[in-house]
Amino acid sequence: MPRFFITGSPSCGESVALAGEDGRHIARSLRMQAGESLTLCNGEGMDFLCEITAVTGEEAVVVVKQTQPSQGEPSLWVTVYQALPKLDKMDSIAQKIVEAGASQLVPVLTSRCISRPDEKAAHKKQERWQKIAEEAAKQCGRGRIPQVSPLQPFARAIEQAAQEGEVILFYEGGGQSLADLVGKDSRQISIFIGPEGGFSPEEVALAKQHGARIGSLGPRIFRTETAPVAALAAMMLASGNLEGGGSP
Repeated sequence: MPRFFITGSPSCGESVALAGEDGRHIARSLRMQAGESLTLCNGEGMDFLCEITAVTGEEAVVVVKQTQPSQGEPSLWVTVYQALPKLDKMDSIAQKIVEAGASQLVPVLTSRCISRPDEKAAHKKQERWQKIAEEAAKQCGRGRIPQVSPLQPFARAIEQAAQEGEVILFYEGGGQSLADLVGKDSRQISIFIGPEGGFSPEEVALAKQHGARIGSLGPRIFRTETAPVAALAAMMLASGNLEGGGSP
């Protein structure tokens, strides 16, 4: 069922007009008609099941038939601190981690990052990744749009993550199994994923000083764009967030 994010929380029986990009998408791309159904989401974990009552030009009017908690939000809040990769790999990372259940993406500049954009370029990239995250959230049925933060240096990022709660830094040099780090009672975890060249020993030491636990994804070395998806899948399984639901 098509899904669109809105501001506010309409009540059952209330009409909502969808114009702009969403209205054009409904009318022109999807060619939806009166009587068809779609889902609105307020971005705060609530869904509104609606029926289209009119489609005129580039606007659709719907009426709310039912409200319910979003089914696509995991109980585990995961912030992904992703070291900035080369080329456009972060585009794919932003999309896939939202599908896998990440709640926030924080791009991080580490000592071994090859890509080092200036402030203006970094801001443009952030806007692009936020747009990708929003589209992914719509596609996969999320109840929230994961936020993409501004690019941060590693030292600031690890300090921020430590203040927020549990931290796991994945390191190819070995670490604890995720089965020992994540369980069904886990609620909020920040994970750090290194760049193509991995984290430096100094960065690993700094993370440990801030209380981070060092995690392992097994004996294989994942690419930087694969590691966060593999980690999230394992974490969602360990926390019970891959149980039930539909198929792709």
